[in-house]
Amino acid sequence: MSGARQDPGGDRSGDGGEPLAFTYRVIVPPLWALVGIMAGELLVVHPVLAHWTLSGAIALSALSLGGVGWLVFGLLSMTRLPVLVNRDLLVMRAGRLKGARVPMAQVRGLRREWDAAELKRRDVLNLALVSHLNVLVDLTAPLPGRRGVTAIAHRLDDPVGFATALEAMRMKTRRNATS
Repeated sequence: MSGARQDPGGDRSGDGGEPLAFTYRVIVPPLWALVGIMAGELLVVHPVLAHWTLSGAIALSALSLGGVGWLVFGLLSMTRLPVLVNRDLLVMRAGRLKGARVPMAQVRGLRREWDAAELKRRDVLNLALVSHLNVLVDLTAPLPGRRGVTAIAHRLDDPVGFATALEAMRMKTRRNATS
């Protein structure tokens, strides 16, 4: 995240080419609740399972601990890795769990309204995870990969600031392309 600027409510002009950072901490608390449920399951169910089969309980505990560790690692990365917007690139991500790097010239626009069926399409990358999303970025062409992503959905802490910054960067990209 070096060079990223996080200044909630401050100037988000983006001049100087440094990326603007937008957090999505609002999606983290429900996932910490899931970690708590997983830990409770690990402490209650696995000892009971050990009465029937010790080797099965050990194997299941190892898998569960791995899952808890993976989820905790992902949650901690969400606070360190914000969404970034700069003149040339939009980096949309949910920590280290999922993400996409989109050239600014490939961003068609931003929507604040959509229907539920649209979000279930295979070509929509939903980075909001378990939260209700508040931004949807449309792309001019599919991203490379099996899914052919044409839209990216997310839940950001500052959707208005994100929309303003994204539009400003798109305008700068258009101006640079025409000059």
